[in-house]
Amino acid sequence: MSRPFPLQPGEMRDLYGVYEQHALGAALAESLPPGAVLFLEGELGAGKTTLTQGLVGALGFREPVTSPTYALINAYPTPAGQVLHVDAYRVRDVNELYEMDLEDLISTSRLSVIEWGEGLYLDYPQAPILHLAHVDGQPDLRRVTRKR
Repeated sequence: MSRPFPLQPGEMRDLYGVYEQHALGAALAESLPPGAVLFLEGELGAGKTTLTQGLVGALGFREPVTSPTYALINAYPTPAGQVLHVDAYRVRDVNELYEMDLEDLISTSRLSVIEWGEGLYLDYPQAPILHLAHVDGQPDLRRVTRKR
């Protein structure tokens, strides 16, 4: 049984350190239904991949989870089903991702986490959007805001 989504639209939360980022990722994993898409945005180093590590780990994947910046798409097999991790930062046109069978990959995955996916927002209107940000003067603090 899934739990309620940990943030409401417009809600903001401060996360202190990697542990709290992983904990939010785990809460997301418990709240998102099979086949869900989650969008993450924020500047480099804001914690998008760290949050994803917590999410994928909560679903039972025990190996390293890394940023898909150069591969564009990483797939992690978990006991709960495949988790897709997409980084659209270097993609000039989202059609490039669709040419890589993104739609089929999403439809067969337990969960799809898409970083820098602004060009896909209209295609997945129910998908939550989380924005992660650094907090000036606090290197271990990240602020996450649910935009949708």
